[in-house]
Amino acid sequence: MQTTRLAEKLRAQIHQFLGILSPHFSRPKLKFLEQMLFGVSASQDCKLSQVARVLGEPILLKKTQERLSRHLARPGLGREIQQQIIGHAARRVKRDTLIVVDPTDIRKPYAQAMPHLATVRDGSTGELVNGYWACVALACEPEQRRVLPLMQELWSAQAPDFESENTQLLEIIDTIAAATERRGVYVLDRGGDRMKLYQPLLARGLRFLIRLCGDRHLLVRGCCRRADDVARGVRLRYAETVVREAAGGEKRVHLEYGFRRVRLPGRRDVELTLVVVKGFGQQPLLLLTNVEVKATRRSLWWIVGGYLTRWLVEETIRFIKQSYRLEDLRVLDYERLRNLAALVMAAAYFAAVWLGQALKLAVLASRVSRVAKRFFGVPEFHYYALADGISVLLSRLGLRCPLCRLAPTPSAANPQRLFAFA
Repeated sequence: MQTTRLAEKLRAQIHQFLGILSPHFSRPKLKFLEQMLFGVSASQDCKLSQVARVLGEPILLKKTQERLSRHLARPGLGREIQQQIIGHAARRVKRDTLIVVDPTDIRKPYAQAMPHLATVRDGSTGELVNGYWACVALACEPEQRRVLPLMQELWSAQAPDFESENTQLLEIIDTIAAATERRGVYVLDRGGDRMKLYQPLLARGLRFLIRLCGDRHLLVRGCCRRADDVARGVRLRYAETVVREAAGGEKRVHLEYGFRRVRLPGRRDVELTLVVVKGFGQQPLLLLTNVEVKATRRSLWWIVGGYLTRWLVEETIRFIKQSYRLEDLRVLDYERLRNLAALVMAAAYFAAVWLGQALKLAVLASRVSRVAKRFFGVPEFHYYALADGISVLLSRLGLRCPLCRLAPTPSAANPQRLFAFA
């Protein structure tokens, strides 16, 4: 009985969460969004057939699936959803909040009929397979494990409207920057080490922290040199020992780090800072930033810790892919694919942010996490347990789901619909 009441409260929170979208969508669209959010969260699956089963409407499953598919085809639906979520999240983004933008891949190695399939590189194995490119953007505070999902964009290099990956990344950055009024520090891995990104970021007045490739050329006292050559001449004045998770346990890593003022060949008017960190591997970690860096341990460590926090995005990507089976999406329309990716991000935002925004909801979130049947308790990255608990609770509601109240109830005139199917 207590679990049922908890499930009812959780269901009510889904309805309230969609209040941030209500001024921008019609009532039929809001009902569709509520059904999708409920279904994706309860089934932990983004396939429309699974969502339809969880809704349990007293009509043919095929009809429910067709209705969901029809609503999902609305052009621009995903972008509208993400605009409102970013607007809701923007108030949590402060001046020094890290905004991590990280491209990823969605593997579809066995798909043949899906639209605009392209060749992507699997980030785990390095293999070239069929699939789609995607990008996840999230915000977090330095050296903290709480994340704020912002956007998830899916695209194909074979789509007619595709221009370039740089264009896709800049559209995501511009969308977030407009909502946050240019607050935050944008953090990118080596894939962001491109002049076609540096120039727009500097022109827009955005602060960034980007990991460099060793062959990037930098200006030092007017001389153009490779970044790895510059790094060898940097004095590593500071040291720190950190604990890093490794296979089979934890590993203590001794780091040495220092910095040097540099400039980019194409932007001689802007002074940047090159931060060099040794200790993670044979080659030093090279970070380029336009954030103000002082010659103090605290100021320099903020840059180092800010980049190390970027690794949280990898956990978040795994969380979205595994908890909602993102790589198992199966719709045969490009617009539906992009909208579905945005709806999965909305479900992740509900689990990761909405349930913890107030004290009462934080207590609800902790109780939901405990409902999940996990052998080793609630992990430090607790969003997996939270998503599992939401699924367990919502799936128990079954036909009592309020989303089906308007559906006709079975009558004696139609006895076939009264059969009790397991």
